[in-house]
Amino acid sequence: MTNFGPLGWVTDKERGYRYQSEHPETGHPWPAMPPRVLELWDQLAGYAAPPEACLVNLYEGDARMGLHVDSDEEAWDAPVLSISLGDTALFRIGGVLRSDPTRSVRLASGDVCMLAGASRRAYHGVDRILPGTSRLLPKGGRINLTVRRVTIPAPAQP
Repeated sequence: MTNFGPLGWVTDKERGYRYQSEHPETGHPWPAMPPRVLELWDQLAGYAAPPEACLVNLYEGDARMGLHVDSDEEAWDAPVLSISLGDTALFRIGGVLRSDPTRSVRLASGDVCMLAGASRRAYHGVDRILPGTSRLLPKGGRINLTVRRVTIPAPAQP
């Protein structure tokens, strides 16, 4: 796991989950967000401010992610954009309550999923990765880029 952009998603035992501007081990800023990721945000997000964080996760073997809501960002009106690369994931999405019914959607390599509006607060997760469904990564697996606006943008100046 790593990050691109001015803010990165990190965790440790002392301070827990948070966004910060530098890598926790090196103290260096995160690498710049790839231009194509910024282009996708501009094309799809419909949000007035640029994204600030692009979390990179690698799912290998039987990796999963339980149902959760992305709730640590201040800019809850901003969408969350997810870019899938590599093996297909079984992505599960429900409602705003953990007890709401869920459904599974296959996200293949190159698919982009956006949680916006009411779905921005929906519980979601990854049930499993379907091995051998892509040849993008030599050893298999899935890379997910999750693109977010973290802070509330400053009001536009007249």
